[in-house]
Amino acid sequence: MNAITERHRCECWSRRPLPRAPRERTVSRRGRFHPIMAIYLSMQRVRFSSPDAYEKFKVVFADTRHHLMKLPGFLHLTWWEHPDDRMWFNECSFWASKEALYDWHTDTYHKHAKAWAANGAIMEDIITNFELVGTRLLRICPCCNELQDKPYDLGQEQAVLREQCPNCGFHFPYMTEQESSFGVFKDLAPGPVSTNGKEPAAAQANA
Repeated sequence: MNAITERHRCECWSRRPLPRAPRERTVSRRGRFHPIMAIYLSMQRVRFSSPDAYEKFKVVFADTRHHLMKLPGFLHLTWWEHPDDRMWFNECSFWASKEALYDWHTDTYHKHAKAWAANGAIMEDIITNFELVGTRLLRICPCCNELQDKPYDLGQEQAVLREQCPNCGFHFPYMTEQESSFGVFKDLAPGPVSTNGKEPAAAQANA
């Protein structure tokens, strides 16, 4: 194969759209399909007004895990520090739907914590929200070199991460809930997730 043909193949591959995660569908009594709400992702890039403000923030934030775990639509929260800028932080959270994230925004504890942070502790907060397009898990077993490359259900990520190597039984490392609340994780319970006391759209469509 000549260089031109190979380059053409690479360019065509680079233009291929990412595969979309198949959305589950439910059927109403009239036989119509209704998509279940998409999983929602939120990212916040944060700068604090001073190192002391960040230390005080950690005291307040540590209690977050107790409140998140009560929310049926909560999935994942992690807190990251940029290696080249120690005062630039990134919070990532995953939710069963946009409405599930709204449940958190209306939580009494969260509203008070947000008001405290806005009263001088935080200098900058850049908020970016997304809907999930797709998920894949790539694993190479350090024991037998077995390669896994597969799509998976983000709503059941914790169960997937606990799976052993299918070839040799190696246990892959994974993070559990942290007392700092810088790592909080939960899988969705079976059945529709309630949002603000209401059933999600897909469940309503089945009624």
